[in-house]
Amino acid sequence: MKIILNQDVKILGEEGDVKEVAAGYFRNYLYPRNLAVPHNRFTVARFKQRQQDIEMRKSLKRQDAANLKARLEAQPVVIAMPAGTNGKLYGAVTSHTVAEQLACMGFEVERKRVEVPGLTLKCVGNYHVTIRLYEEICAVVPVTIKNQSEADSVSE
Repeated sequence: MKIILNQDVKILGEEGDVKEVAAGYFRNYLYPRNLAVPHNRFTVARFKQRQQDIEMRKSLKRQDAANLKARLEAQPVVIAMPAGTNGKLYGAVTSHTVAEQLACMGFEVERKRVEVPGLTLKCVGNYHVTIRLYEEICAVVPVTIKNQSEADSVSE
């Protein structure tokens, strides 16, 4: 069944997109929540009128994502974790850990948008983590993992 999205739906698409979905998914989930309308000549005409507003909102989102990308890439993330003498961490740095650290720094980033190379980082060192912001805009953030005992001695 062809539908037009009224709002952004995480898995499906953005406002104004035309998608093909199962009839039950539309009937039981999308339509009752006013997330989508059926694709017919009346709804297409209505969305053609709203297209300019939709494009303006998308361009604002792109602009915000580009600004956030510049701010994220300019500020390195430093994570202190307990580690052994050989540099192996006792735990692991995951996308959740990076997202929490970014939140402490004042950046609101969803954990699902953070892509850690190899899913986890298990050694002290410098890494690059990718954050998907909007559409094709991705920020590559430098992440430094330090031994917690070294970080404590530096702060004293």
